Amino acid sequence: MAEEEQEERVLNVPLRDARKAPRTKRAARAVEAIRDFVVRHAKAKREDVWIDPEVNRALWTRGIQKPPKQIQLRTIKFEDGRVEVSLPEE
Repeated sequence: MAEEEQEERVLNVPLRDARKAPRTKRAARAVEAIRDFVVRHAKAKREDVWIDPEVNRALWTRGIQKPPKQIQLRTIKFEDGRVEVSLPEE
């Protein structure tokens, strides 16, 4: 099988919109903010964005009320339009 063509980028995602949500919905709003940001910058469909569970754990480290103000993510866009979002390797 042929190697799939892919584009990899590291994005700094601002999560300040999550602060506008009620305190008990901020972590969930942060996940939606990440999805919206990736859709806008990777030119992908909303249903084609896959967010790694490690990203979710990073958002929830301080609880539902205090997600981080921004997060650095690695996105990989495949030829078929799928986008995988994960934490960058350090």
